Amino acid sequence: MNTTVERITERIKERSATTRKAYLEQIARNYENAPNRNKLSCGNLAHGFAACNAHDKEQLAGEITPNIGINTAYNDMLSAHKPYEDYPKAIREYANEFKATAQVAGGVPAMCDGVTQGQPGMDLSLFSRDVIALSAAVGLSHDMFDGAVNLGICDKIVPGLLIGSLKFGQLPFVFMPGGPMPSGITNEKKAFIRQQFAEGKIGRDELLKGESDSYHSPGTCTFYGTANSNQMLMEMMGMQLPGSSFVNPGTEMRDALNREAIKQLVKNIHSKDLSYSIGTILDEKVIVNGIVGLLATGGSTNHTIHLIAIARAAGLNINWDDFSELSDVVPLITRIYPNGPADVNHFHASGGMAFVIHTLLEAGLLHEDVNTIRGKGLSNYTMEPKLKDGEIVYEEGPKATLNDKIIRPVSDPFQDQGGLKVLKGNLGTAVIKVSAVDPDYYVTEGEAIVFDEQDHLIEAYKRGELDKDFIAVFPFQGPKHKGMPELHKLTPTLTVLQKKGHKVALVTDGRMSGASGKIPSAIHLAPEACEGGLINKIQTGDRLRVDAVTGTVECLTEGVEERELRTYEYHDLTTGRELFRNMRQWVSSSEDGASFLY
Repeated sequence: MNTTVERITERIKERSATTRKAYLEQIARNYENAPNRNKLSCGNLAHGFAACNAHDKEQLAGEITPNIGINTAYNDMLSAHKPYEDYPKAIREYANEFKATAQVAGGVPAMCDGVTQGQPGMDLSLFSRDVIALSAAVGLSHDMFDGAVNLGICDKIVPGLLIGSLKFGQLPFVFMPGGPMPSGITNEKKAFIRQQFAEGKIGRDELLKGESDSYHSPGTCTFYGTANSNQMLMEMMGMQLPGSSFVNPGTEMRDALNREAIKQLVKNIHSKDLSYSIGTILDEKVIVNGIVGLLATGGSTNHTIHLIAIARAAGLNINWDDFSELSDVVPLITRIYPNGPADVNHFHASGGMAFVIHTLLEAGLLHEDVNTIRGKGLSNYTMEPKLKDGEIVYEEGPKATLNDKIIRPVSDPFQDQGGLKVLKGNLGTAVIKVSAVDPDYYVTEGEAIVFDEQDHLIEAYKRGELDKDFIAVFPFQGPKHKGMPELHKLTPTLTVLQKKGHKVALVTDGRMSGASGKIPSAIHLAPEACEGGLINKIQTGDRLRVDAVTGTVECLTEGVEERELRTYEYHDLTTGRELFRNMRQWVSSSEDGASFLY
């Protein structure tokens, strides 16, 4: 093992000793009182299986047949979740085949950040994660289930399902992905169309056609944003089947993997072994493996928030220093859009997760001795599924990359350090995604221009006021003030300015997420503006420095600290945002997972 990985893992274990011990004791107690449907009154049980068919009623009336709960995030507005429409019926059939039963335990919200980008609804996006966690717990609270399957893919949904599921840590779980849509137009063409629109060279009709040609069918969006980073994490952390993340919907292999997932879950339930429970699997080694995977693949910055909240749900305490120190020793080994031209379908065809895990294990950057849904050992995840006579058979995965423009071994990386870095300075602590940023822009120093809304920057650009080097500053976007929306509406305009030869950067207490592009962006800044962070006092004309080499984010202008704090009124009477006022009041900082549950 790499000594830094070992040291940080041990540090997390020591830091979390008390809370992890309490969590494991809790799930051990819950295991002793695990679902036994004879405990339920006849009225309880009758309500629980009233809608089942005669066969399943007979099975559920006993105490031997495993009953699988399904928490589903299906809706048909999310292309990624449209395939889930028919999954419950198929899961019930698979469960019956393996002498089990299955019921939908509950539905959880599933909003699409792509639909809400730049719109008021985006202010609810981050909070939806904790709402999903609460909803998942409600679904499983009926004590009818011996294990569960989670149907969720996109941005806040997988983290929310994980957090809720970890409150039932004594049960075996599997995550079941739906897979990415087939590749549409190239990512370079999509980016070009957006830039043409931002420059006023094409109209809305041409822009909409380009977007529709890119996002064109059921399945996950094919760029490497938060949704696909979720899928990488679920494999890296042993919570879904090896090789299952990036298999397209509606294929024979997809259906066979879904059947195999239920077969594996039933086997894990029958084992009566806590090592298969989600609370046991998600330990400090698995969390570190997740961070390493995120850094090595240049994954979503959202997971610098989500992984902290997920770990907390399992009694583990991680922080941004852990991410930063791991980033110093974990190289970037993939180039997937927006970090390169390839999409996740190309990544999967080039060796995918099997090769990524193989080369990271070979270099001692991952813990092999972990529990997974397929048993002990992460080497299970260097295997690839093959379909033979309708059955999934696992064979050795690739030991060399099939396309070194997309995936490389640790010995020959795209860059020596990970795709994410933590920045610290008098402005506070922030995160920057460097995997897509040209090294020429790693250090940006310049005049600040302060904006309160994304539209204000776009309007200034259209007035011709931004044809220069500058650092855009967006305060009052943090979790307590606005809910920490993503600011992707800025990306096309800032990209146009960068292509004109200007050095531009972004500093904000908001988010940019997994689709963060080529603009150096110091995001998730804490403390946030409404909490008195120095970003509150920055004025247009101040001099700032964003330095991804030394890991600093600073205001260079003297006397800023002595300025009065300002306020910015947030009008939340739109799209239900006022219902989330209490959450904004109680939410923790981005550095602490931006959660109102802890």
